[in-house]
Amino acid sequence: MRILLVGAGGVGGAFTAIAARRDFFETIVVADYDLARAERGAAADPRYVAAQVDASDSASVTALCQEHGITHVMNAVDPVFNMPIFEGALAAGADYLDMAMSLSKPHPEAPYSQTGIKLGDEQFAAASQWEDAGRLALVGIGVEPGLSDVFARYASDHLFSEIDELGTRDGANLVVTDDDGNEVFAPSFSMWTTIEECLNPPVVWQDGGWFTTAPFSEPEVFDFPEGIGPVECVNVEHEEVLLMPRWIDCKRATFKYGLGDEFITILKVLHTLGLDRTEKVRVKGVEVSPRDVVAAVLPDPATVGPRMTGKTCAGLWVTGTGKDGEPRSTYLYHVVDNEWTMQEYGHQCVVWQTAINPVVALELLATGVWTGAGVLGPEAFDAVPFLDLLTAYGSPWGLMEVAPAAG
Repeated sequence: MRILLVGAGGVGGAFTAIAARRDFFETIVVADYDLARAERGAAADPRYVAAQVDASDSASVTALCQEHGITHVMNAVDPVFNMPIFEGALAAGADYLDMAMSLSKPHPEAPYSQTGIKLGDEQFAAASQWEDAGRLALVGIGVEPGLSDVFARYASDHLFSEIDELGTRDGANLVVTDDDGNEVFAPSFSMWTTIEECLNPPVVWQDGGWFTTAPFSEPEVFDFPEGIGPVECVNVEHEEVLLMPRWIDCKRATFKYGLGDEFITILKVLHTLGLDRTEKVRVKGVEVSPRDVVAAVLPDPATVGPRMTGKTCAGLWVTGTGKDGEPRSTYLYHVVDNEWTMQEYGHQCVVWQTAINPVVALELLATGVWTGAGVLGPEAFDAVPFLDLLTAYGSPWGLMEVAPAAG
């Protein structure tokens, strides 16, 4: 297996650190628009090679694949670049993986009730091309989406005979401080992507179809495990809701994120001021995207690890009927402590938790445990080998029975 890693930022850097401990691949070409950043990522292992790439140009991706005999393209950049990388991989005859699907566009007349172009629609529209080529595009294989989707498959196969709701729930008790120990606002993941998913109309699957709601709707308090505790979670647009019902029979699918009042207020202010916009505006003779400016002035998520404490939890709350015919309410989860990831890998916990899942998936593909062609989500594959290998990597998952959350 010869892997092209597109993007050497926070998640890409964690990917190289995790993969360096495994032996299932021959080489990884660490590519970034910033060659110096790619070179820093490639320094993690003698099997790595640095390269420059323009992720917005499919021909650049194809050429790099052909130059290095790439078999698998790993997309680790913001999803605005998904389609050029996706198309460049197919043109090169390589398989493809990403951690977030192609972007959505809200319904032009009824954005908070009807879907427009949904997450992943552009990629699923090309499924027949990938099938005809005998190539695999494994989409949404980060942590959320990704591990949460693996949990859905596991719950369907092993825990439930009938599923009422697949409810992805994400929460944390992470705190970032400045040099004086004061708590500061510093997102632990890409601010560009966070703005995109939090301010777009959230999608819900119910009774055989998708619909949308207003941002931050349907708040509920979920009690997260391993000391994180109760966190208020709200509806957010996310890929799981678009992926899970394609392979898993369920009456409802939701995604709720524990953002907190401060973060929600900041996002609302950005939207009110138009600073969430991606269209460029002219400022003193220079054209800039307001959202790019917001992302640029905030701390790089890859750098906040040394000043961050706490844990992050990604998981799936499943309700329905168990295999024994009795009502069941179960949370399958993965908790990561920032102190551990910083000490063990030198990367903060949120990007590390995202990056470990595509490494596990690539190992399963390299060994032939997972196989397929077309555009497929994690739900299309057997969950047990993935969860076993995740545990073997030293990061076990958990399961707990839960009572209904308070509204």
